[in-house]
Amino acid sequence: MQRSPGDGEVRREDIQVSVVVPVFNEQDSIRATIEAVNRVLDDPGLNYEIIAVDDGSTDGTWRELTELKARIPHLAALRHENNLGYGAAIKTALSRSRFDRVLIIDADQTYPVEDIPLLVDRARDYDMVVGSRTTQDARIPWIRKPAKLLLKWLAQFLSGRKIPDLNSGFRIFKKDPALKHVHVFPDGFSFTSTLTLLWLHDGRSIHYVPIDYFKRQGKSKIRPLRDTFNFVQLIIRTILYVNPLRIFVPASFFFLGISSLLFLIRVIFGPAFLATTIITFVCGFQLLVVGMLADLIDKRLR
Repeated sequence: MQRSPGDGEVRREDIQVSVVVPVFNEQDSIRATIEAVNRVLDDPGLNYEIIAVDDGSTDGTWRELTELKARIPHLAALRHENNLGYGAAIKTALSRSRFDRVLIIDADQTYPVEDIPLLVDRARDYDMVVGSRTTQDARIPWIRKPAKLLLKWLAQFLSGRKIPDLNSGFRIFKKDPALKHVHVFPDGFSFTSTLTLLWLHDGRSIHYVPIDYFKRQGKSKIRPLRDTFNFVQLIIRTILYVNPLRIFVPASFFFLGISSLLFLIRVIFGPAFLATTIITFVCGFQLLVVGMLADLIDKRLR
């Protein structure tokens, strides 16, 4: 395993990691990705496995994986008959993984495989280590940047925590805490965002390592408008699950504020907005009560 500048030697003893590679129609890049992962992990002091999950590919991806499996002993190749989604592929691998640390990385060669040893080493001290695409050389497509900024702002506002990279697909985390929430994780691309928010809610330690991000090989599976809407919906749903007051209290104060403003206008300028004032006040009050009840139920169940 390699030395990272300023980080010292990577400690080798007792390292165990399951590397998960979700794959969908990546026949042109899967071979190079798996070989590169196996190469950087090929160390006498490292006990590892690579789990590639073909999520219903319709090209030659499964053929490539079958050939790779025949000559890479650490590789396990799994397959979904139909395309179930990025998150579904990771959940399948989680259920089959043997080790207590799970590292996920995409098959399209966008993430720096050579940084895997650094993340593995840092994982000794944290519950999750995330490769954060925040370097100057991180080549995130411009069409995805506005949506990423919106989602990042929304997630930070709702969670009350700073999140350098919400949905990086290059991270290593403890398996058992993730399995505790497996019923909450979505089958789509929102898996990593949900994992981040749940980790923050549980008070688990997260460490962000700045990494480069390269132009992908092949065609992107991201659909900007549809997936952004799904991400927003997922973030709100996850916060409702873990901390409902972060949703209900601001919404309640918004309606109560409008009600107060309308009442003030009525006092100063005479009879007006009586029905609207009452309706907005009732809405604000009901939202506050529902939020408090949801929070009490959440704490009770936990």
